[in-house]
Amino acid sequence: MVAVGLWGAFLGKPAVWILPVVFPLVMAIGGAMGVLGIPIPAVETGIATSAVVLGAMVAFAVRPPLWIAAVIVGAFAIFHGHAHGTELPNAASPLAYSIGFVLSTGLLHLSGIAFGLLVRWPAGNVAVRAGGGLIALAGVGNLTGML
Repeated sequence: MVAVGLWGAFLGKPAVWILPVVFPLVMAIGGAMGVLGIPIPAVETGIATSAVVLGAMVAFAVRPPLWIAAVIVGAFAIFHGHAHGTELPNAASPLAYSIGFVLSTGLLHLSGIAFGLLVRWPAGNVAVRAGGGLIALAGVGNLTGML
């Protein structure tokens, strides 16, 4: 989720705010699907793949049209939301729980944006792209069972 903010900041305006808005909106849909018991195959694989893809987008400075970036982010948000929805604690209020995971996601996006704003400077650009690479490697680690 940090990678969404990071990629948005890397892409600049208006992606810096559109991608972090698209993600929690679509994630809420995935969360509702999880709460309702609607199955989605390979949720954990989808989450790990999101780290690989989004991290690689930053690491390799990929700049697709905004609508493509939003579709990529939205597609991965379904997996993240579904995982939260299926893990809803029995004793928790579904509404409060959902608001909590959406707000937490927003804070993670903001941390990615804050770090991503370093792209304004040459050394910051290197640091942001390296951060994307680390996120992608963490995703690979999850996919291969190393993490």
